[in-house]
Amino acid sequence: MGRNRKKNSNHFAQRRRDNKKFEPYDKKAEPYKEIVRENEDFETYYKHQKVCPEEEYENFLAALRADLPATFRLTAFKGESKRLLEIVKEKLFVDYLSGLKDLNEGKEEEMKPKNLPWYPNELAWELQISRKDIRRSEKLFKLHNFLIAETKSGNISRQEVVSMIPPLLLNVKSHHKCIDLCASPGSKTSQIIEALHSDASGKIPKGYVIANDIDNKRCYMLVHQAKRLNSPCCLITNTDAGRFPNLYNNENKIIKFDRILADVPCSGDGTMRKNPDIWFKWKGGNGLGLHGIQYRIARRGAEMLEIGGRMVYSTCSINPIENEAVICRLIREAAGSLEVVEAGSLLKGLKYNPGMTYWEPASKDLKFYKSFDDVPTELKTIIHKEIFPPPQSEIEKYNLQHCIRVLPHQNNTGAFFIAVLEKRSKLPWEKKVDENAIESKARIAAENNGNGETTSQIEPPPKKKKKLINYGFREDPFVFFTPDEELYTTFKTFYKLSDDFDPTCLLTRCLVGKKKNIYFCSPEIREILRKNEDNVKLINSGVKTFSRCDNKNMECQFRLAHEGLYNIDQFIGSERRVHVERDDLIRMLNNLNPIEPPMVHLMSESVQKQHEKIGSGSCIIHYKEDDLELRLVGWRGNKTFRAYIDVNDSIHMLRLLGADLSKYDVNKFEEKAKREQALKTDENGAEEEIPMDEEKDEELKNEN
Repeated sequence: MGRNRKKNSNHFAQRRRDNKKFEPYDKKAEPYKEIVRENEDFETYYKHQKVCPEEEYENFLAALRADLPATFRLTAFKGESKRLLEIVKEKLFVDYLSGLKDLNEGKEEEMKPKNLPWYPNELAWELQISRKDIRRSEKLFKLHNFLIAETKSGNISRQEVVSMIPPLLLNVKSHHKCIDLCASPGSKTSQIIEALHSDASGKIPKGYVIANDIDNKRCYMLVHQAKRLNSPCCLITNTDAGRFPNLYNNENKIIKFDRILADVPCSGDGTMRKNPDIWFKWKGGNGLGLHGIQYRIARRGAEMLEIGGRMVYSTCSINPIENEAVICRLIREAAGSLEVVEAGSLLKGLKYNPGMTYWEPASKDLKFYKSFDDVPTELKTIIHKEIFPPPQSEIEKYNLQHCIRVLPHQNNTGAFFIAVLEKRSKLPWEKKVDENAIESKARIAAENNGNGETTSQIEPPPKKKKKLINYGFREDPFVFFTPDEELYTTFKTFYKLSDDFDPTCLLTRCLVGKKKNIYFCSPEIREILRKNEDNVKLINSGVKTFSRCDNKNMECQFRLAHEGLYNIDQFIGSERRVHVERDDLIRMLNNLNPIEPPMVHLMSESVQKQHEKIGSGSCIIHYKEDDLELRLVGWRGNKTFRAYIDVNDSIHMLRLLGADLSKYDVNKFEEKAKREQALKTDENGAEEEIPMDEEKDEELKNEN
């Protein structure tokens, strides 16, 4: 009966599909048109709001119209970061400046890479050239290759300068319970993970970070970012930050967080340098529609914050309606429970303005209002009373001068707003809930005692279970090992795992059937996963540590996974370790092909002797010199020894060893020329010479 029912269809989508059928195959796409970086309403609005001194306003606009310089930072907690920094300063930047000579004659001094003085340990750098220019310049192909390979291996992160500020101001320590409420795409979450591990002295931190986002698809982008760092202390969730549910610990108590990052959704007009399409999308009423969402997230963050804890509120917007107005509303309703604290002293060398103390909300047609009484009745549902600044006689108690406003012309960056808040006591509505609960218990106790019943007999009525909102795909379950897990016995025997290792921290994502991958998480994350699977949608957690590798010659059907090696290395016995010399390691790293692995008879005598003693299968390769220690997963074959790692990890280690990288440093411009030359030869039956200048011009047109 239901087979003949007509399905609902999207008529607009069908029309597009029909039109495509009649498009000629040789139709060329229209060339990319450069966006005009002007918007009269934008310029009028911010000039009226006086976001910077009048004499700086033209410089402010000029900076917004320029391309954003490329920036990157080195991963702080990895032991090789010091060696990698030396290579960056002594080799990479030398090649970079050499490549720029022909492009910028006479400007060598201006083009030198700049270290960000306020970022710790010289780990953050700004290049005086945009990402687009790096990608398009043949002379900078080695720099481009470096950025791609090291980013994929998790040793650097390409991140905008101002985006690095909020996690720094959180001042995260290894024992802190942290949550990033609006985490995607994950660069700030990565910084929090780094801070947790940097302070842990090589051990697994007691603290953790929960990275949340409301967009299901963006959560998987977040998974990709977090996986680069291979931390067992990270959990990714998918829910509305403004309605984030209470999470419970092992004692059934509500978890309160020590550090909260609320980098809330915003109009994004501070990112115009990297997102120029905002120039023609920007409208005066953008901030009005977002203020309520931003306040709701900030308020929920304040509720989840531990007394004495710290929350950082931030946006990439210039608009005071999205910034100071939200902070004022929150401080006003908190009635002394929250305080905006000074944090600029942690950013020595960064230029910024203090928070604004006066602003005027405006309608979509840019009519400004000094007070809520001036707002027409028909606009009072859009322009709310809460978004107006407090009276000047009360402004001091809000500490808006401690807020940080970074403008583009001050540090050659995007624009950003940051406010650091600390919780002094329970919020007024939290106190009211506690009082009501005490009164309710006392009333029930009195009633029952009057009937001869004791208070110990009283049980609170069961709470109605809330239905979990599903924002996207249904996720696989988190299935933890039991203490006497049969599969774990094979791991422990083969890898000689220490008794100190807790097998209940291992998990899989399949309830039945063969277990393909085994993941490892910290004990604290394990308890959150166990107690809250019905409270919030859990997306991802744990680091792949063992992976099934069905091989007839293996005693254990699971090999070590390089991603989880640093978390489990301390528990693995010496029987599965091989110590190699520099030349041996370089040979392994240059030969990752499993079909033609490095032959052991070509390696040093020391490695050959160890090969005889160790059984076939997965093992740990260990290399150590004065200031460098490398560990990676290897595979011992009958007559071979090879590294079992990703190509980008191999490139990273070869770079640290000072080995030849020409095999991996591919010039994409030359490769493209060869492909086109081969295509021309096939088409014409004879080789034709292609002028290189014409080819480069054509590629630039295609990229545009």
